Amino acid sequence: MELLPVRPTVKTPAQAFTGDVYMTPIYNGTGPSRLTVALVRFTPGARTNWHSHAVGQTLHVTEGVGLVGTRDGSVLRIHAGETVVCPPGEDHWHGAATGTFMSHLAMLEARPDGGDPTTWLEPVTGEDYEQANQR
Repeated sequence: MELLPVRPTVKTPAQAFTGDVYMTPIYNGTGPSRLTVALVRFTPGARTNWHSHAVGQTLHVTEGVGLVGTRDGSVLRIHAGETVVCPPGEDHWHGAATGTFMSHLAMLEARPDGGDPTTWLEPVTGEDYEQANQR
């Protein structure tokens, strides 16, 4: 058994996020585990860019109301206590709904080959974000 210390919270990079988003790393697996877990906090209206994960991603909402969108136009409105599973390779984005904070645990596995598990893409447009909030 090992007790891990609380790690510093960092502001996420502007090239992958719109708005103010903060991330606290929780766990980075060491072999054979490839699990990575982080607590991600989104301010109202903040969101990720479009992105995908080689081995998929699981999001567990801990606070607030958020949105998860996919390229086909599907949008899920997510609430505290709910979990969303994003399959490997699916382009998606997630963030806080308008007017509310949203926090989630982001869980994903590193790629078996050691490469970056996340492929970052273009920002979600303001128009697409506003349409998602209307649903």
